[in-house]
Amino acid sequence: MSKPALLIVDDEKPTRDGLRAALEDRYDVWVAEDAASAQRLLEEEPVDVLLTDFRLPGEDGMKLIKRAKALPSPPVCILMTAYGSEELAVQAMKEGADDYVAKGRLQIDELEMRIERLLRARALESENLTLKQQLHKKFGLESIIGESPAMKEVFETVQQVAPTKATVLILGESGTGKELIAKAIHHLSPRRRAPMVTVHCAALPPTLLESELFGHERGAFTGAHERRIGRFEQADGGTLFLDEIGEIDATVQVKLLRFLGERTFERVGSNKTLTADVRLLAATNKPLAELVRQGKFREDLYFRLRVVEITLPPLRARREDIPLLAHAFLREFAQENAKPVKELTPEAMEALMNYSWPGNVRELRTAIERAVVLCRGERITLRDLPAEVRQQTAPVIAATTKPVLPLGDLSVKEAEKQLIIRALEECGGNRTLAAKRLGISRRTLHRKLHFYHLEGL
Repeated sequence: MSKPALLIVDDEKPTRDGLRAALEDRYDVWVAEDAASAQRLLEEEPVDVLLTDFRLPGEDGMKLIKRAKALPSPPVCILMTAYGSEELAVQAMKEGADDYVAKGRLQIDELEMRIERLLRARALESENLTLKQQLHKKFGLESIIGESPAMKEVFETVQQVAPTKATVLILGESGTGKELIAKAIHHLSPRRRAPMVTVHCAALPPTLLESELFGHERGAFTGAHERRIGRFEQADGGTLFLDEIGEIDATVQVKLLRFLGERTFERVGSNKTLTADVRLLAATNKPLAELVRQGKFREDLYFRLRVVEITLPPLRARREDIPLLAHAFLREFAQENAKPVKELTPEAMEALMNYSWPGNVRELRTAIERAVVLCRGERITLRDLPAEVRQQTAPVIAATTKPVLPLGDLSVKEAEKQLIIRALEECGGNRTLAAKRLGISRRTLHRKLHFYHLEGL
């Protein structure tokens, strides 16, 4: 293991030589007699520790420290001076010094101890930064793949709403990644150090869901042998994510509405009013607005939940993200299963692009996992994909009411281009109607027209 690199900067040769002799057993020591020489070394060599005198020819030691701290990988910095004072120590710390020693009372053992302490602190800080980056990659927006305009809009909304206390309603079909968005909102919020508690409402009958959310007292109902703390209390200070909120019954809706209005609730079987500092996120694949019209979901609760509403597009509405997702899943499952799979054949990717993906991203992920497991070489071929993916041979931008062009020998891009041309012809050049026919937004259609150089149509 290599020794830490230490740069000693002092204009007095006896001091430089003495410190080098005392420290070179534990450190890879460099020396410089002025700030200019030290700056060149700092820019050319990886230095872990800078030990510099305050008084130097030309630029003083504090200015050198300031420059050192501006480097991409700054060293820990210790300022030495024979003119020690409290004021100078404070100034040194403001300029970025990590420690301060007086040359007249300098003891080598104490200096080594201080250097080691600073190096350990820097290593710990580096480990913490790495951990934060890993957590951010796992739970932040980096874990959600997408470069389509629809997903970029989702990302922008998440970044805007995450630092706030606002209740968020996440809408989208099953498999679009609603829970991932909820996790990203929590992780990017000031509550990220507190727990995020998730409740899958559809998995519990109404009688148990109320107890699960709000808790119950001993004897509140048959089988309640002891007090139970509910999910609201467990999430105090953090975030509560209610998945499939459209499944909750009228009783729970009333209690949930009260909590959103007053931040208070009671455990089942108790009259004692409790409070909890909880941010609520909710998700559903059901059309809540329609449930409100049918009288199956309270309108006042609906409006309380959708302070901010995020709608996740189905995969068929963001087909440009399919290659990104497919390759990401390929790398993940190839590594997980120790398989040498590196890519998909053009025919396999074409099939992925043409399939309608009713199960959305979750279905694509499963299809790629299957393909990686069954793949016999380094490339996923058509035969490695599920039968339903292989059998859909015509490109589908979205559900259309008229037959689409057979793909034949066309590439995916050329087939999409022909679909757009046909839609515009059939709609008399009306781009709004053509976008509706293709199942995409007018904005997306304009972008594709520019991409395919079809602006004149």
